[in-house]
Amino acid sequence: MIKLATAFSGIGAIEQALIRLDMEHKILFACDNGDVEIEIDAEKELEKIKSLNSAEEKRDYVNKLYTQLSRKNNFVKESYFANYSIEKDMFFNDVNLLDGTDFEGKVDLFVGGSPCQSFSVIGAKGGFNDTRGTLFYQYVRLVKEMQPKVFIYENVYGLTRHDKGKTWSIMQQVFEELGYRFKFKILDSRNFGIPQGRRRIFVVGFKNSESCDKFKFPEEIDLEYTMQDFLEENCAEGSLQSINGKLTKINDKKGVPEEKYYLSEKLKAYCLSPGTKNFMHADAKIDLPIARALLSTMGNSHRSSVNNYVTTNGRVRALTVREAHRLMGFPDSYKIVVSKAQAYKQAGNSIVVDVLMNIVKEIAKVEGWEYGKN
Repeated sequence: MIKLATAFSGIGAIEQALIRLDMEHKILFACDNGDVEIEIDAEKELEKIKSLNSAEEKRDYVNKLYTQLSRKNNFVKESYFANYSIEKDMFFNDVNLLDGTDFEGKVDLFVGGSPCQSFSVIGAKGGFNDTRGTLFYQYVRLVKEMQPKVFIYENVYGLTRHDKGKTWSIMQQVFEELGYRFKFKILDSRNFGIPQGRRRIFVVGFKNSESCDKFKFPEEIDLEYTMQDFLEENCAEGSLQSINGKLTKINDKKGVPEEKYYLSEKLKAYCLSPGTKNFMHADAKIDLPIARALLSTMGNSHRSSVNNYVTTNGRVRALTVREAHRLMGFPDSYKIVVSKAQAYKQAGNSIVVDVLMNIVKEIAKVEGWEYGKN
């Protein structure tokens, strides 16, 4: 059984990957604040938290802080509990206030991708201390404290070019300081079964150097689906499921998207325009066979040069929230329990499930993990 831990957990891409792979696992903990921010001195609070006696007591302390300092709901937590089996007291609200030492030596696989904004303030001197104050630092702090057998770190591919490559050099140095061997590669979702152009950098680290030597990133596979295959008109709600780990249409039922997704004539004129002289994007195509990278703000009716629009029954509409989740590798068995705006945001912030599945298969080969037995 794989013991899994996640930070910046979102809607559980790695959890969904393990489910689709039929890999026996237990979620030791998940952690995500759902964009609920509170004003605290994180370093002082973490020091205080580490003096408490148990992970549960520490979690309760943090929950009280959030209750006292914010009235906002953690919608990510709502989605997570609706879809995954996790002990109620093992979902944590704040990565800055999570004590990884409570899980030292207990974690097989640790997965997370700190928000891309976090690397914009990484210093220029290099080393572990140079990343303090960033969410990347919190991720590597947890690796250092927990000592998982394997970790997967994900971020935007532009990270490697940030500050002329200096940021990425520092981050590699930090991974090395942890005592892990690691490999990294930029992978695109369209090369792993999902019709979305979404390039991300993946770092896979191993505590066992021999495993790292043997590990290879997955080979690309042919794309069988287009974005149109995932549209509700061609695949009704509930019809796209994971069968033997593969997204499969289980019937030929046709669906009808809700009226709210269609663009008014005024909004269509805006969304399909290339932009103004100060904001020009020539590529305003719609009905693409491979979707543009989904944005967390896709519900804001951006221009078609950065968003995805489709024509169905002679009318132009946005992707539905179900279609957005499909394009991130979530089958229709995934329950969407939040508002349209929150669902768009959560899908756009996720990691593509199918990419993680292919990475995990390669990790399983070198770590001796079993999957797909049922």
